[in-house]
Amino acid sequence: MNSGTTELAWFKSSYSGSEGDSCIEVAIAEQGVHVRDSKDVTLPAFVVARAEWTSFMRFVSEH
Repeated sequence: MNSGTTELAWFKSSYSGSEGDSCIEVAIAEQGVHVRDSKDVTLPAFVVARAEWTSFMRFVSEH
């Protein structure tokens, strides 16, 4: 799912450095969490269901 991703409010983690050379950006929307490469925002983004994103974030924060 890539349509409409330009209207989303994209953001990077507050842990991203100011150089921003190895980051992803996320945008939270009703249909899910959109994820894209911050180095080349012209590449297609992908969408993860909110429940799966929550599980992923929980896993990352615990490890």
